[in-house]
Amino acid sequence: QVQLVESGGGLVQAGGSLRLSCAASGRTFSRYAMGWFRQAPGKEREFVAAISSWSGGDTYYADSVKGRFTISRNNAKNTVYLQMNSLKPEDTAVYYCAAEISGCSGYGCYARSDEYDYWGQGTRVTVSS
Repeated sequence: QVQLVESGGGLVQAGGSLRLSCAASGRTFSRYAMGWFRQAPGKEREFVAAISSWSGGDTYYADSVKGRFTISRNNAKNTVYLQMNSLKPEDTAVYYCAAEISGCSGYGCYARSDEYDYWGQGTRVTVSS
């Protein structure tokens, strides 16, 4: 069992930055691929970014955030991060981190929410115009 706790959300003006963190319990964090998803009011949950297990050599991004968001991981701290720059009002959502152990390969797998085994409670990000 893995518990995930997100933090770092808040209110920011358009063009600003935030860094989200997701702390995981357990001693096997490095084995999990990690993803970030978001859900805006009235919309379905959507993929944001993912990073492969172990060294995190592979990263994947939704087109809507590519070039603005960066996902990274620190296995020593059992934490995955999402650095969000040049934020836009349309980035407003609850952001969730998720852990995947089944063994994804490629964007098509990492972008599917049903591939993930554990989810955090979410952290709210509001971007004002």
